[in-house]
Amino acid sequence: MHPVVEATARVVDSAPVGRRYHRLLLDAPELSAASRPGQFFHLLCRDGAGNGPYLRRPMSIWRCGPGRQLGFLLHVKGRGTAALAALRVGERLSLLGPLGQGFRLEPGWRRILIVVRGVGLATLAPLTEAAAAQGIAVQAVLSAQAPEDLMAAEFAGDSGAAITSVFDSDGSSAVPAVEAFLRARFEGADRPDAVFTCGSNRLFLLLQRLAAEYGIPGQIALEQQMGCGLGMCFCCVRQIRAPDGTVQNLRVCAEGPVFDLQAALAW
Repeated sequence: MHPVVEATARVVDSAPVGRRYHRLLLDAPELSAASRPGQFFHLLCRDGAGNGPYLRRPMSIWRCGPGRQLGFLLHVKGRGTAALAALRVGERLSLLGPLGQGFRLEPGWRRILIVVRGVGLATLAPLTEAAAAQGIAVQAVLSAQAPEDLMAAEFAGDSGAAITSVFDSDGSSAVPAVEAFLRARFEGADRPDAVFTCGSNRLFLLLQRLAAEYGIPGQIALEQQMGCGLGMCFCCVRQIRAPDGTVQNLRVCAEGPVFDLQAALAW
């Protein structure tokens, strides 16, 4: 694993996406090349004038890889993310990382299925391109409040992922509707070899239940407030089920944020 470093990087793109989101791209080639899908960085949330909260914010990696700019996709909803969204091209951002345990793709997998909601797609977006690079087909269910909140292009990138969109506004994102869709996929010829999720407790519980029923392995990226991001403060502890059935208190920043789908407990 690449060593964790504290660095500053120049902002090369800063722009709103949709109604509530914002993208940042940084000129950080070494960090981008060293990062893996599912990992995150701890960002110092200061605008160009130095204004912003004291504590860093954990942000999932949205874009990474050799020869690529390092990208983050933010849901702007508080002082920290507002300060990040206020950054302009040419300004510099302090970041710490890459941090955490990323997603795993197994040899022999032919297709995977991703179920994600809201800005959780930023966490899973790099996985689509990593899978495509290994010849693994990606099918994804993207859930959002309304069509104007969907970020399908930001999610799929150049992966060619096959996307099914579901929305609160027309009822297609309701759990029974999504369950019927998933059962059809799990019972069909295009049954996935593994499933992945992030961003919704109800979709996580649905996917966990169905994956156990059909014997499909899965992984989940958990979201949690963090203090240090390095595992020292134990601020981000979550309960995770061990293979023997006992419940462990593990740090999302260190042992996660990616965990086995069946080991994670609802929040």
